[in-house]
Amino acid sequence: MLRKTFLATLCASTLITAIAPVYAAPIQELKSEQGTLEVTPIVEGLDHPWALAFLPDRQGMLVTERPGNLRLVSADGKLSAPLDGVPKVWAKGQGGLLDVVLSPDFKQDRTVYLSYAEGGGKGDKAGTAVGRGQLSQDLKTINNFKVIFRQEPKLSVGNHFGSRLVFDRDGYLFITLGENNDRPTAQDLDKLQGKVVRIYPDGKVPDDNPFVGQTGVRPEIWSYGQRNPQGAALNPWTGVLWENEHGPRGGDEINIIERGKNYGWPLATHGINYSGQPIPEATGKTAEGTVAPHHVWEKSPGLSGMAFYDADRFQAWQHNVFIGALVTQELIRLQFDGDKVVHEERLMGELNKRIRDVRQGPDGYLYVLTDEDDGVLYKVGLK
Repeated sequence: MLRKTFLATLCASTLITAIAPVYAAPIQELKSEQGTLEVTPIVEGLDHPWALAFLPDRQGMLVTERPGNLRLVSADGKLSAPLDGVPKVWAKGQGGLLDVVLSPDFKQDRTVYLSYAEGGGKGDKAGTAVGRGQLSQDLKTINNFKVIFRQEPKLSVGNHFGSRLVFDRDGYLFITLGENNDRPTAQDLDKLQGKVVRIYPDGKVPDDNPFVGQTGVRPEIWSYGQRNPQGAALNPWTGVLWENEHGPRGGDEINIIERGKNYGWPLATHGINYSGQPIPEATGKTAEGTVAPHHVWEKSPGLSGMAFYDADRFQAWQHNVFIGALVTQELIRLQFDGDKVVHEERLMGELNKRIRDVRQGPDGYLYVLTDEDDGVLYKVGLK
């Protein structure tokens, strides 16, 4: 049933038309290997925006702001007041209101999923939580919001929440979870730090998760050994979940997530501590029984949102992957031969903006959020 409803949603999505905002700011033209890049500001003045999700039928898009606001950017480029009904968030350090995705059956159930940092741990510590509610017809309120998942225990003092949400083709919900800057917990199967979890849309645990029924192991876990996965997306050609995560000082990586696998942190890493010293638990760049990164950056770009390009509008971008970079302040474009990265290009560096999220819009353009006090939503395409 989950697969049928998801496929029905895909069919319905072909009817979605592009948002057509009225731009007040000028288009910027930047160089790229495929030709002139056109970068158009849609909305400015966002407060550390973190994620966006497109609404159907030209209703615009939802944008999260880390301090705790969910906003609507209308089809004509207007920014709404904060929506009502959003949960209280723990807005400290990297914590706050984080990812937003729509239900695969949004046209029928109007359900919106939010991830965020939730307080309540000992010593004012927090963890990632996920909840859902229904978007009102007037687009002003999230009704009946209910928490469906909590990262346990709560260990973060403001770091490493992870927090990307991805539905797969069968309608299962994947959640990426940072290790809260508590390295060993990524290998502890009785904790939800440093994991990718897989649940039903209502929060229940599927019986075929890899660790279901094992004593002392959290049944939600799908994979483990992650550090701080702030980007994730479903490969549209294979249906497999891809994830990217921050290394420490060096060693940012892309992983292709497989059932029950250990991705190594902190036993294996290409990075070192910020102090310049080795990671104490690490045996090197590899460790027995762990999966090596699919792709790795020895020098960290500070990876964030991730999008596969699968639209007809810009053929030069077909089968490329775009990833935001916070530290190097760029949009990274990756070309592939099959699943192997064969070329990389850095885009938008002239703007000197921390790029937090990137999504492919229903119109075939890329939409990019910058993580700043005065954050911007950009529309990006080729001239």
